[in-house]
Amino acid sequence: MEQKTENNVSDSKKLAVIRIRGLTGIRTKVNDTLKILRLYKNNYCCILPNDNIYVGMLKKAKDYITWGEIDDETFKMLIEKRGEKFNGREIDSKKKIKYNDFFIFENKQIKKYFRLNPPRKGFERKGIKHSYQQGGALGYRGENINDLIKRMI
Repeated sequence: MEQKTENNVSDSKKLAVIRIRGLTGIRTKVNDTLKILRLYKNNYCCILPNDNIYVGMLKKAKDYITWGEIDDETFKMLIEKRGEKFNGREIDSKKKIKYNDFFIFENKQIKKYFRLNPPRKGFERKGIKHSYQQGGALGYRGENINDLIKRMI
């Protein structure tokens, strides 16, 4: 059984979350939720553990993001091609505050978010204002998030 550490991303099921829509006309609570998830701009991606807390946050911001379960192959490709090295502080000068802005992957400190390109061949047919079940790009898409991430890398 794997031990779960605070900064280590080695869980079996992880969720990949991608911000699709911008800032215009967004409600304050939804904007705060996206900031907590570190989805600051369009085409930003973050990897989250599959917990009920995060799933509730994702459902709250479902009209601005898409998410699904990421596999290990896509996760490694995402880190190799789009992972940025974390150069910030780990702990403050008085050694009282521990910053949690990175995760450790293969002994490297990597930022918790990834900046991606827009997808090649575009989003789905109905665009960015309809859910994935209706033929659009928003909301839960399950394993199909891997195809979108590969088109965005």
